[in-house]
Amino acid sequence: MTSTTSPSALDTVALVESIADLVCEHYVFPDAARQLADLVRRRSTEGAYRTESAEELAEAVTADLRSVNGDLHLGLKYHAQPVPTERGAAVLAAVRREFDTFLNGVPRLELLDHGVAVLEIGPKLFPLDWAAQPLAAALSLVAPARALILDLRRNTGGDPNTVAFVCGYLLDSRTHLNTMFSRQGEVGAQSWTPPFVPGARFGGSKPLYVLTSGDTFSGGEELAYDLQQLGRAEVVGETTRGGAHPREGWTLHPQLELSVPIARAVNPISGTNWEGVGVQPDVPCDAKEALDRALGLAVARLA
Repeated sequence: MTSTTSPSALDTVALVESIADLVCEHYVFPDAARQLADLVRRRSTEGAYRTESAEELAEAVTADLRSVNGDLHLGLKYHAQPVPTERGAAVLAAVRREFDTFLNGVPRLELLDHGVAVLEIGPKLFPLDWAAQPLAAALSLVAPARALILDLRRNTGGDPNTVAFVCGYLLDSRTHLNTMFSRQGEVGAQSWTPPFVPGARFGGSKPLYVLTSGDTFSGGEELAYDLQQLGRAEVVGETTRGGAHPREGWTLHPQLELSVPIARAVNPISGTNWEGVGVQPDVPCDAKEALDRALGLAVARLA
């Protein structure tokens, strides 16, 4: 691997101490948090993080943070470009660049044979204050379709509020999607579909298929999981990556951001979530074949 030197010197001892403190204070599972804090401190003492490369440090620390329970939202993220110092701003800046590149999160909308529409949402479910207008336009356009294929194969996460907004177009009435629980086990915010959506709804009765891949993650998984648990959609494709915990980010260095899950989502139907296991497809197949499989299912059902 090519060594990447950060724009400012790495004080790995101080960085690891900050990581340990933040994980111990904020990680959703307190017992695991203490174990992880002890682990990275011990590894630092052993010299495991002795490097001048911010990228190498991020890889080493992330591997250790995920070694206890495999939480894919937990890690030290390297950013090639210097990032803002405000809490949560590092990821937001990177996501904004994606939003501007991928047609505001709606890179594909097409009418296929037999009145079946396909709508791709990705590579993120972008923050709702950015994405509401393009998503409302796209979802209104597909509303008259006889069946809808929602393509999430390249979707790697996003805003739970945007998930709820999209679901609002695919259901007929206001629906409870998830409840958040804090690290103390306290009930937090609930996620519901909005009582009103701008434009036309596709609605809750016409055939709906959701495409997934082994890359589908986080918010993309939530959208697939919520619709599947409600019995609203058939999921077609591959088992997803398995990241269900909402996270926050702390910039610890111009190129390093610590990502820490701060809560856990519980689905009111399953009583659990997709953490560590992924969303299991109703129709398993290679992700490359998922669109053709879903189209075949839709046409057969419409016939």
